[in-house]
Amino acid sequence: MKYEDFLGQVQHRGRMASQEEAVRATRATLETFGERLYGGSADNLAAQLPLEIGHFLRTPPYHGRFAVEDFYQRVAEREGREVSVAIFHARVVLNVMEEAVDEGEMKKIRAQLPEEWNAILENLHIP
Repeated sequence: MKYEDFLGQVQHRGRMASQEEAVRATRATLETFGERLYGGSADNLAAQLPLEIGHFLRTPPYHGRFAVEDFYQRVAEREGREVSVAIFHARVVLNVMEEAVDEGEMKKIRAQLPEEWNAILENLHIP
């Protein structure tokens, strides 16, 4: 998937007014998601995304574990949105990401996260 296609899907599915809004949501989501991954998973996932998108995953690791609620709160803070909006945007971004990467890579990601995280990664398909 190309950069423009990724952002176009995020913008469309997230009902965002501009590409800049899609970039902000994508960056906030993937930087935060990347902080939660370990063992080179963020790099492996990033390698399958457009370069401009993948680098968002390569933030310095958090070196800790945080719950899904904390993930959404961090995304909201980074995006400058209310948590309810950030939840929707994060789910959209993760949905587009899942479609853009190899299914095997997503299985590896799911395997390293607690069950509560798998719940947000399953059935992400947002029309």
